[in-house]
Amino acid sequence: MSDLENNFTPQITADGSLTFFSQEFGEAFHSHFGAKQESFLKFVNPTRLANAAQKPVVRLLDVCYGLGYNTAAALQTIWAVNPNCYVELIGLELNPSVPQAAIAHHVLDNWDYEHTEILTKLAFEQQIQTDRLQAKLLIGDARDSIKKVNQLGFTADAIFLDPFSPPQCPQLWTVEFIQQVALCLHADGMLATYSCAASVRTALLLADLQIGSTEPVGRRSPGTVATYPHSPESKSQSAIPPLSAAEKEHLLTRAAIPYRDPQLNDPASVILQRRQQEQKNSQLESTSRWRKRWTLRNNS
Repeated sequence: MSDLENNFTPQITADGSLTFFSQEFGEAFHSHFGAKQESFLKFVNPTRLANAAQKPVVRLLDVCYGLGYNTAAALQTIWAVNPNCYVELIGLELNPSVPQAAIAHHVLDNWDYEHTEILTKLAFEQQIQTDRLQAKLLIGDARDSIKKVNQLGFTADAIFLDPFSPPQCPQLWTVEFIQQVALCLHADGMLATYSCAASVRTALLLADLQIGSTEPVGRRSPGTVATYPHSPESKSQSAIPPLSAAEKEHLLTRAAIPYRDPQLNDPASVILQRRQQEQKNSQLESTSRWRKRWTLRNNS
């Protein structure tokens, strides 16, 4: 058995697809509900890729590429609608061993063969060029990689924001990082993330994006979708799902104080401590009080 297979142990999820558990971050790469379904329901569908696929060229930015599920789901969706659509993809990934281990463990064998072949080449060579795909995998700290993406002038029709959770990986949920990510979003593009954390939503708002909720997938809490408001191009997009009154009030609590990383190079411990201190000094309503108030309203 290879080192790639030894270092990662597949875990089966409820839809039969496999994921890995990250020892570094203390979390699985996907929810127990289903790794494959999660890619479609939390990322591909909310960014309306089936609509975008009607264009001759679609650009994708996959932040935290991981096992490659979100990219595979995107390619499947786009080419099912428009087999001639040309896709330009940039994926950001810290650890190249993760996508390589996904191939070594045959995690992606239940996808179409062409997609598996693409993901294999991307995992081991970090780039692939075909007659309808140009893809690159940028390896390293996403805070550095996102600057390179911006320097390329790359603007995505869909961005998948899929790091580990904010408490475990705060460096990729900060105001400063999300502002860099937002610069890569086309005026008519859409960003999706599984997180509905008030801190994350505040960071998206501070990046001048308009936000809405997506349907819950395998848990009670929803995800978040974001796009640029008021641009002439975005009028072609139907309105994104609005936040509920409770969600709007959640953005007025201490939970909404965002993570900050002014120079985009602080360790996670410093980012967490900075936010804790800001919350401690804040006069905003506590999250527990907000939750109690809305629980009482819902039960009355």
